[in-house]
Amino acid sequence: MTGCSSLFRTEPEVVTVTNTVRTTVPIIAHPKKVNLNDVKIYVVTQDNYEEFLDEFQSKNGVTAWVALSVKDYENLSLNFAELRRYIEQQKEIIVYYEEAVKPEEDLDAKEESGN
Repeated sequence: MTGCSSLFRTEPEVVTVTNTVRTTVPIIAHPKKVNLNDVKIYVVTQDNYEEFLDEFQSKNGVTAWVALSVKDYENLSLNFAELRRYIEQQKEIIVYYEEAVKPEEDLDAKEESGN
């Protein structure tokens, strides 16, 4: 008899509570800005070769050449533009994630100030 009596027991009511928890991730400082060195590019043609060679040797002492064709120089410029685009997109992704993980207090203060 006790086996059948367990069928008529009422089950406790299950209550589901949704609680959103924000992950707090410390935001580190951005890396320092890039400090590039100056680069001087000389354009040498058959017309100015002798003059250039004399001036270059008097300033630098040694004659050494690194040559690029006009097309290769264009490709180099396009590559730098592509790198710049990529870096800018990476910065935007970093800002997005920094905003996503900001503590709630920072978000409330920003909303109150109207930004």
